[in-house]
Amino acid sequence: MKRSQLSRLLQQYRRGSLSTEALIEKIREDYAEPLSFATVDHHREIRQGFPEVILCQGKTPAQVAAIAGRIVAHGSLLLATRADKNHFAAVRKSVRSSRYHPIARVITANESAVKKSGGGTILVVTAGTSDIPVAEEAIITAKMMGNKVDHLYDVGVAGLHRILAQSEKLRNASVVIVVAGMEGALASVVGGLVRVPVIAVPTSTGYGASFAGVSALLGMLNSCAAGVTVVNIDNGFGAAFAAGLINRIRK
Repeated sequence: MKRSQLSRLLQQYRRGSLSTEALIEKIREDYAEPLSFATVDHHREIRQGFPEVILCQGKTPAQVAAIAGRIVAHGSLLLATRADKNHFAAVRKSVRSSRYHPIARVITANESAVKKSGGGTILVVTAGTSDIPVAEEAIITAKMMGNKVDHLYDVGVAGLHRILAQSEKLRNASVVIVVAGMEGALASVVGGLVRVPVIAVPTSTGYGASFAGVSALLGMLNSCAAGVTVVNIDNGFGAAFAAGLINRIRK
C-alpha cells in the first residue's frame, strides 16, 4: 500500500463513506499477502518509503514471478536483485513491462512511477572494472529510489592519480559509495578526501588471499578514515539503500 492510498482511505473514513470495519479490512488486506511459499509485505513502502525488494537468489523462477506479480498489481515499483535470465523470463510473462539489467543482474518495472526523493547526488566509485557489476546493482537501486546518480569506474589505488583527478565530482556528491575488491584500500583514500558519508562495499574480486572478499571487508572495517561505514561483501543493493536514506529529502 502506498501512502497516497492510505491517505485516500482515511479521507473516505472521515467523510463517513467508509466504515471502521471496512477501513480495518482494507488495511489488513494490504498489510501482508500470504502465498504458499512467501508473505508479500505490501506495507513496507509506508514504513520505509520503498516497497519490498525481491532477492532472487535461492528462489525458483516461478516463485520470483509470483511475488513480482503481486507487487506490481499493487501499483508498486519492482526491484529484484541477483536475478538470472530464467528469473526474468518467468517475470516477463506476468509483468510485461519488466526489464532485465544483465550486468547488475537486476529486474525492474514501473520505473515511470519513480519520484524524486534524493536531495543531492549519490556517487558510485569502483576500484576496478571487475567491480562494475556490484556498482551497477547499487546504481539501479539508487535510481529506483529516486536519486540522482553519477559514477566513476576503474579509479583504484594502483593508479592513485585517477581518483585525485576527480576531485570535483567527489566534492559535489552528497554520499559516496566505494566498491572495491583486492585489499579494499580505495575506501580509505576516498574517506580521507571528502566531507560526506562514505559507504564501502567490499567485493569478491581478487586472487586467492583475498578470500572471496574477506580481505577487502576487513580492510574497510579497519579504515583509518573517519566517516566510512561498511556493508557486506558484494552488497551493492544494501549500500545504495543506505545511501538513499541518507540522501532522502526530509519533508
